[in-house]
Amino acid sequence: MTDIPELLKKMVRTAGLSGYEAEIRRIVEDAWRPITDELSVSKLGSLQGLKRGSGSEPRPSILIAAHMDAIGLMVTRIRAGFLHVTEIGGIDPRVLPGQVVTVHGRETLSAVVVEPPSWLIPPNDRSGSTSLENLLVDTGLSPEKVSDLVRPGDLVSFASEPLMLGKQQLAAHSLDNRASVAALTHALDLLQARVHRWDVWAVATVQEEETLGGAMTSAYHLQPDLAIAVDVTHGKGPGSPSDKTYPLGDGPALGLGPNIHPGVYKAVKEAAERIEMNTQLEAMARHSGTDAYSLQITQAGIPTMVISIPLRYMHTPVEIVHLKDITRVGRLLAEFIGGLEPDFMEKLTWDDE
Repeated sequence: MTDIPELLKKMVRTAGLSGYEAEIRRIVEDAWRPITDELSVSKLGSLQGLKRGSGSEPRPSILIAAHMDAIGLMVTRIRAGFLHVTEIGGIDPRVLPGQVVTVHGRETLSAVVVEPPSWLIPPNDRSGSTSLENLLVDTGLSPEKVSDLVRPGDLVSFASEPLMLGKQQLAAHSLDNRASVAALTHALDLLQARVHRWDVWAVATVQEEETLGGAMTSAYHLQPDLAIAVDVTHGKGPGSPSDKTYPLGDGPALGLGPNIHPGVYKAVKEAAERIEMNTQLEAMARHSGTDAYSLQITQAGIPTMVISIPLRYMHTPVEIVHLKDITRVGRLLAEFIGGLEPDFMEKLTWDDE
């Protein structure tokens, strides 16, 4: 069995910003090679792992997508040795000053995000938090050395170390969505000892934070009968609205809304009940904000579901997850897949009553 906490720490220590996932893909590939029958890489860079089912051919298939890309920064210009940056994937600039980062230039450089003195910031921007365009990345090197090693377009990733909070909660950057990749890995581990009739495509998708292109292209190529997007959702914290956040440690959140096929939702909910697993209902009245959107509308349409891991402080360098929620999602995926009968699709209808 994969050591899920150690894999997760290894993944969050690895760069892999949206659109530039090669490094993290190698980590996931090493983890999946012993627990899949076949591995391939899509033309956009998503990792596709096939675990063959035991049913008669042609077998139906299910695609489980967990995006492996992360948010970060990109250098836009260099002035006097200091780097100006823009965001990749959406970052609240309030959390950036003082962060330790890595600049991926001609050499890998350690650096910090700094906030200039207020008198150097344009007068209209001096009140409140400093905007991203006025923050700088300082490598500590001379302007000449920086010009030799860094170019506009180079990436800047978070570099803070993962931190265990107690025995079950982990704080780290990039848990959105490396936590779900870990959950999918756990599901593949459990399926080694379980008969499942359907083929399973485990896909670590690229570019979810920016284009949703990884999930869409893999779904188009692999043509699964069903799809599940595994992602994170907003975890409950101080002052958070109770109808939009979900407690950590209380189990997976099951999405319900236009991106979700009600018949698949019902089947996943029943799988959770079979193993007496607590779940939380996540109302998704519009676009789910996950790979489910692109999975659902690929080709003629794919019945799709969203399962989410509650996570506090999303899109910050100190995201927090409960490790039991990760393993529970993996266990739920394995139970659902193991319970899929060959004629499931023949009985599936869009019944929203």
